[in-house]
Amino acid sequence: MGEQEILAAAKKAILDYDVEKAKQVAKEGLDAGVDPVALVEKGFVPGIQEIGDLFDCGDVYLPELILAADAMKAGTEICEAAFPETASKTKKKVIMATVEGDIHDIGKSIVVSFLSANGFDVYNLGRDVTVDTFVAKTKEIQPDVIGSSALLTTTMGHQEELEKALREAGIRDKVKTIVGGAPTSQEWADKIGADAYAENAAEAVAKVKKLCGVS
Repeated sequence: MGEQEILAAAKKAILDYDVEKAKQVAKEGLDAGVDPVALVEKGFVPGIQEIGDLFDCGDVYLPELILAADAMKAGTEICEAAFPETASKTKKKVIMATVEGDIHDIGKSIVVSFLSANGFDVYNLGRDVTVDTFVAKTKEIQPDVIGSSALLTTTMGHQEELEKALREAGIRDKVKTIVGGAPTSQEWADKIGADAYAENAAEAVAKVKKLCGVS
């Protein structure tokens, strides 16, 4: 297959919720010399974005959304392992997770892929992550930035709880925080004391770079 066919197959694997196919396409793409960053950004990401749009319109439901996210994770993990060491490695560490009670993590997964493609050492804690887990992992990993995603108005309060918990643990001044997700905003970030807000993956990368002082 040519590069365009591989990129189309990567997108289709996500749309078909096919974990094994996503892995296969990732391996075939890398074997064919397709740039792993391009394979993620131009293949898997368009597929997951389309699924997200379908979910927002009510044309697919939560089980399909989760299956698509699993396929995305399977494919991108293979690609991320092949990202070139020279891809502007920053040595900066970022924790990313979706907050407790929230399992819609497509947006967060895209951000993780984009950050990895830009040389960040990303620790993806997954979805439905408690504040206590955020704090424990922060103490363990000592990241430069913590990113939290909330997709529901009923769960976004955990982002505020995280800010409070980091202060109580005495580590808030040692890390930067960024929030995202459909119900969040810059106003929300300002209200809870987060350092930044990002509306999409590209903006998240730019904001994290700024927080870390890298270009």
